Amino acid sequence: MRLIFAGTPAFAGLALRAIIAAGHQVVLVLTQPDRASGRGLALHASPVKQLAEAVGIEVLQPTTLRDAAAQERVRLAAAEAIVVAAYGLILPQAVLDMPRFGCINIHASLLPRWRGAAPVQRAILAGDTETGVCIMQMDAGLDSGPILLSASQPIRRDDTAASLHDRLAEQGARLIVEVLARLPLVARPQTDAGISYAAKVSKAEAALDWRLSAEQLERQVRAFNPFPGASCTLAGSLLKVWSAEAVGGAGLPGVILAVERTGIVVACGAGALRLMELQRAGGRRLSAAQFLLGTPVSQGSCCAGVVLENNDGGSI
Repeated sequence: MRLIFAGTPAFAGLALRAIIAAGHQVVLVLTQPDRASGRGLALHASPVKQLAEAVGIEVLQPTTLRDAAAQERVRLAAAEAIVVAAYGLILPQAVLDMPRFGCINIHASLLPRWRGAAPVQRAILAGDTETGVCIMQMDAGLDSGPILLSASQPIRRDDTAASLHDRLAEQGARLIVEVLARLPLVARPQTDAGISYAAKVSKAEAALDWRLSAEQLERQVRAFNPFPGASCTLAGSLLKVWSAEAVGGAGLPGVILAVERTGIVVACGAGALRLMELQRAGGRRLSAAQFLLGTPVSQGSCCAGVVLENNDGGSI
């Protein structure tokens, strides 16, 4: 088929690679403008742009698709379908209506659960045991279009956002190739039951709140790996927590119950959390044993994430 592909991150790049390998003619790639990142704030191309340029596909990077010039360029491409995966820009109705087979989205959840920007992270945070990928015919709503094809994916007990993302990206790449081979397909409308929204993850959510249960905090650590990384303050240093597990234990939330080579055990609102992999600002990731070699941590001290209160209501 003659296609336009719209996407930005690595999740989308895997789908684009699979579409090209399947023999489709991708005549134009839409991706977000280059972003400044790193210590030098140099401009970096998205993974999708890098792949497109490597194989000689024209790249268009508009800041909006409501612009008449951008819409005209899309129209002139004369694509039979536009495939969209984590693009990051809204497709106006004029663009949705252009291709013969419309615009087809790869979404990393079992819709209508977790419509929106961060379905992988929100599924882990919520304690879901299953997620998946939906290939959806796009409409003007937020991930509300009818489903062309879907497949489930279990969420493993040790999954991080990174590991689950990678499996869903591979699954999405396989499904979109299958859908393109079978068009036209009859789409099934989404149900009205079970709708939920996956808000974009922000750095403000990173701090561990020890008043929550250990199970909730363990899910937060896994959901925020690799971004933005769960955080706490320990021994006077702000740390990222990359690996943790819920364990038995009881005490005032935020108080360190045990200091062991296998991890630093912190009391939570229910149970305790063993911190197993930590990182200081500007440092590298360290196992608890490595971290403790250079940082003295004592049982009974406080691991801050929020303002804690004692039984009399005073701050500690």
